[in-house]
Order: sequence, then C-alpha cells, then structure tokens
Amino acid sequence: MTSLYLVRHGETDWNAQRRIQGSTDIPLNEMGWLQAETTGRLLARREWDGVFTSPLSRAYDTASVIAREIGMPAPKVVDGIVERNYGAAEGLDWNEIEAQFPGDAPVPGRETHAEVAARAIPALISLAKANPSTSLVVVSHGGVIRSVLNAVAPSDSHGPITNGSVHSFEYVDGALELIEFNDPIDELSLEYGTEDLDEQNAVESRDALHA
Repeated sequence: MTSLYLVRHGETDWNAQRRIQGSTDIPLNEMGWLQAETTGRLLARREWDGVFTSPLSRAYDTASVIAREIGMPAPKVVDGIVERNYGAAEGLDWNEIEAQFPGDAPVPGRETHAEVAARAIPALISLAKANPSTSLVVVSHGGVIRSVLNAVAPSDSHGPITNGSVHSFEYVDGALELIEFNDPIDELSLEYGTEDLDEQNAVESRDALHA
C-alpha cells in the first residue's frame, strides 16, 4: 500500500489578488515561502520516501522547501499533476471574470474537472505503482486537488483547500482512496492565514456552485 499526501503549494501574489493562475507560472510570495516551511515542519513529524511535484515554480519551490525540512533529496517532477488550465480566464480577477464571462458563460480553453482528473489520477496511480509500500509527498495545486477529490470521493463534502494544506490518499487495489481531507498529521492543525481556493478563484467558485 502506498500513501500519497497531496499538498497545495504556498501562496502567490496572484492568489492574494484573487487572480486565476492555472498554467501561468507565478512564483511564491513571502507568505508562500513561510507556508512551505510550516508545512515542511509539520510533515517532518513522519517518515517519508520521496517528494514529487508539479513542474510549475510555485509547486516546485514549495516541494523543495518541504524536501529540505523533511531531509529528502530534491523533488521529482510529475507533469500530469500540473494545475488546471483555465484558458481565457487566466490572469483575470473576479470583476474581470464577471465582465468578460458573465453568469454561466463558458470560458474558452478551460479544462473541466473531469479532464483534469483524467490526467492527474493516472499520474498519481503510476507514481504509486512505481513506489510500492511507501509514503510520498506530492505538491500540486488547488484545481488538481479539487478534481481528484471530486473523482475519488464524490459524495463527500469537502471544505476549503488552502495554500499549504495537506490531503492524504492511499493506493489500494488499483485505485486511489481518500484517507483524510486536511490531514492534521499527528493531530496537529495549521493556521495558514490565507483564503481557500474558492475565495481566490472565481472559476472554481462558479464550478463549485454547479457541481
């Protein structure tokens, strides 16, 4: 059995400004670096066998800090867990989204949650198969984590996906199973001081209302 702990990257300026990032490569801000360190110290309470990450810098840098804190080598990149592509919405804030794509107007080029899950879950399963009986840290993005949750545990009610949060899964009998949303790691919780995915991302918020 392989355990996968999915971590959302630390905060960026676009997160703080409620701008949609998606595949746009925005770096961590000062708060994001601190969140990465905090999450790394939390994860250091357990033993790990590897650190993996999305190729985008905000995830890679978060994973690098975590790897340092838990005493692991540099993270390895997994392309399939890159953030959801929001198409024409990337770079826009809430007001700009409503002005350009009012109501339920479709956003050109946007990946659906199902499309994200269709690439992210096989990537995670391949990772688990390649690393049997291990515990892995996997740094990704809010849109990816939301898509995986929707596919793996569709009947569960999930709360905020905050920057630096940790969500645990297991690979069992050929499939992923959710163990704990916002895993506290040995009963300790984190106070990140930032907004969750739906507060930062107008498209995710809109999708959540129509899920």
